[in-house]
Amino acid sequence: MTLTVFVGSLLGAMALGMPIAFALLLSGVALMFYLGMFDTQVLIQSLIGGADSISLTAILFFILAGELMNAGGISKRIVAFVMALVGHIKGGMGYVVILGSVFFAGLSGSAVADTAALGAILIPMMVKSGYDRNQSTGLVAASGIIAPVIPPSIPMIVFGVTANVSITKLFLGGIVPGIMMAVGLAAVWWLLMRKKKIEPVPRKSLKEVVSTTVQAVWALLLPVIIIVGMRGGAFTPTEAGVVAVFYALFVGLFIYRDLKIQHLYHLFTSAAKTTSTVMFLAAAAMVSAWFITAADIPSQLVGILGPVMDNPLVLLLMINVLVFLVGTAMDLTPTILILTPVLMPVVVQAGIDPVYFGILFIINNVIGLLTPPVGTVLNVACGVGKTSMQGVMKGVWPFLVVHCLILLLLILFPQIVIQPIEFLSK
Repeated sequence: MTLTVFVGSLLGAMALGMPIAFALLLSGVALMFYLGMFDTQVLIQSLIGGADSISLTAILFFILAGELMNAGGISKRIVAFVMALVGHIKGGMGYVVILGSVFFAGLSGSAVADTAALGAILIPMMVKSGYDRNQSTGLVAASGIIAPVIPPSIPMIVFGVTANVSITKLFLGGIVPGIMMAVGLAAVWWLLMRKKKIEPVPRKSLKEVVSTTVQAVWALLLPVIIIVGMRGGAFTPTEAGVVAVFYALFVGLFIYRDLKIQHLYHLFTSAAKTTSTVMFLAAAAMVSAWFITAADIPSQLVGILGPVMDNPLVLLLMINVLVFLVGTAMDLTPTILILTPVLMPVVVQAGIDPVYFGILFIINNVIGLLTPPVGTVLNVACGVGKTSMQGVMKGVWPFLVVHCLILLLLILFPQIVIQPIEFLSK
C-alpha cells in the first residue's frame, strides 16, 4: 500500500501540472501522513540535507565551465578541427557531428548544451550542403545524448551522490560505452549515406589542418586533464569541475580572447539558474528518498521481483524496460532522483555491480531524451534545426534503434563496462 501511496501521489501531482520538485515534496509528505509520522522538522532537515553535498557542487562548476567554453570560442574551434579531419569524406558532415559530439561530451557533460551548440553551428551547414534537414537534425539529437555518458557527466554526478557510488568510477565506466555509441551512429550514418549523392566539402590543405589542430589543442587538452587528474588521484570530481572553470576562463580570456570580462556576469547568472533547478530537485528528492526508506518500499519491490532476483540478467532486462518506459514520460534528472533510491537496494541485493548498473541506468535515461512526449533533446533539436517534432522523429529513429541495441549489448555482456573500470582504476 505504501508503494501505491508514493506512486499515486507523485503521478497525481504531475498530472495536475505541478513541477517535478514540488511533486516529489508532495509524495514525501503523503508518505509521512500515511505512516503517521508527520514532522515538519524531519521535512526541513531532509530538504536541507539533500542539497548539502560537496559532490553536488561539481554540477555547478561543470555547468559554468560549459557556459565559459561556448562563450570563449572553444566550441567553434572544435567544430573547425573536426571539419578539417573528416569533413571531406562522403557524408563527412555527419561524421563531423558525431566526432564533434564526442569532443563536446568531454567538455560539458550536458546533452541539451551539446545538442544546442552543435545543432546551431552544423545543421544550417548540412542543409546548405544538400543533406536532409530531418535526418541531419535527428543525427545531431542522437549524437547529443553521448554527452552524459562520456565524462565529465552531470547525470553521473547526480546518480553517484544519490546512490552513494564512486563518481570517479562512473566517469571511467562511461568512456567505452560512449565511444560505442559514437561508432554505432557512424555505422548507421554510413549505411544511410551510401546511395546519397551529396558533394563533400573540399579537403583542407595540410597547412589548414595543422592550423585548426593548433587552435583546437587548448580545447582538446581539457578532457585529458580531467580524466588523468581524477585517475591519478590529483583531484576529486568536484575539484575537477573547479579546474575546468579556471581552465576555460584562462583559455577564453587569454588564449582565444573571445571571452570578455563584461560577459562573465551573464554567464555566471545563467549557470546559477541552471544549477539552482538541479539542486532544488536533489533536495526535494531527498525528502522522498528518506520516506521511501522509512516505508521500506525497496523491500516491497524486492518481494514483487522475488522470482527473478536469482537471475541478474532477467532482473536487469525488467528494470531497464521499466526505466525506458519512465524515461519516455519524464526528464533525465527527475528520473534519476526518483528511481535510484527505489532500485539501488534491489540491485545490491541481487549482487549486481552498482557502478555497472549506474552506467546502464544513465544510458537508458539518456535514450529517453530522444523519445516523446517529453524528449528534451528532441525539443532542443527541433528548435535549432527549425523542423517539427514529427519530422525529427522520422530522422532520429535509425539512430535511436542503434542506441537501444548498444544498451542491450551492455546488458548481455557486462565485462564491456566492468573490465575497463578495473583496468583504469589500477
